[in-house]
Amino acid sequence: MWSSSVALRRLQRIAGTPLNVAGGLTSSVQRKMSTLPRVFVTRQIPPEGLKILRDSGQVNFELWDSDDVPVPRKELLEKVRGVDALLCVLTEKVDAELLEAAGPKLKVVSTMSVGFDHLSLEELKRRGIRVGYTPDVLTDAVAELTVALLLTTSRRLIEATHEAKTGGWGTWRTLWLCGHELANSTVGILGLGRIGVAIAERLAPFKVKKFIYADVAPRPELAASINAEYVSLDELAERSDFLAACCALTPETKEICNRRLFSKMKNTSIFINTSRGGVVNQEDLYEALATGQIAGAGLDVTVPEPLPTTHPLFTLKNCVILPHIASASYTTRNAMSALAANNLLLGLQGEPMIRELKL
Repeated sequence: MWSSSVALRRLQRIAGTPLNVAGGLTSSVQRKMSTLPRVFVTRQIPPEGLKILRDSGQVNFELWDSDDVPVPRKELLEKVRGVDALLCVLTEKVDAELLEAAGPKLKVVSTMSVGFDHLSLEELKRRGIRVGYTPDVLTDAVAELTVALLLTTSRRLIEATHEAKTGGWGTWRTLWLCGHELANSTVGILGLGRIGVAIAERLAPFKVKKFIYADVAPRPELAASINAEYVSLDELAERSDFLAACCALTPETKEICNRRLFSKMKNTSIFINTSRGGVVNQEDLYEALATGQIAGAGLDVTVPEPLPTTHPLFTLKNCVILPHIASASYTTRNAMSALAANNLLLGLQGEPMIRELKL
């Protein structure tokens, strides 16, 4: 498993030769640029990735120069016309409409994300377009945030901060703001991959008694590294004191965390989701939290994103909602940016990408 810093250093070494533009662009350089593959970058990605594209001298790229406002769909469809490659983030839906607008020159899509539910994989496969993505480099950051969210939710830190700020902190009380601790608990993981293992590794020092997991099939090698037991989905719900959803969003996992699952969980259990919002039926989750079927939930992902401030989940004290920040560390986001840029460049050269989706 790469650490983010190791990944960043490795990726930095792959960058191409810088293009010397001192003194302005000469006509020969301008002619050369006009023949280079055209790339559209849909967001102002972190500087490592932009530097790799700029210094490579291998592409002529145009950038949507904002990190705060996504490129409007209508403008995106215009910008992709005739491009050879697209570097996108998870807010851009790469579907048949976009691919049709791009035209037959589009050969590479590189997404700065580990998830790819925003990509129409069948359409990309049908057109022979290669796809790069950015797993591994965000494992540590997501695992850290998951643990932080779990502790924040289970020990009611947001509630406690509010009470301290608003005058609710009175005399010491025996059961005021009591939460649930990890020691001697059973932690369940829904979808055991790199991130699930990294979460378990970080929770083990809290004296967790048992790790269990559910997946489409046993993962014996990964499970052995954390001494985790493979169980059914029903058993995962019934036995877990803490249940962390770490699975990819697929047709099979869409709203897999629903009324049926929540009804089998303990009323003292904590549910955490740092995977994709679509794996949860939010109406069912609201009901489970509001009725005390489960003790609390921590969400880093929702449907839609951003979640409207009027959504009922925001009214619950036992629900902590974050704005999809699991990979939001400077090191990780730069490493993701660098990996996305290098995937794109390698794909355009017809070389194996560092991380490529097999379509």
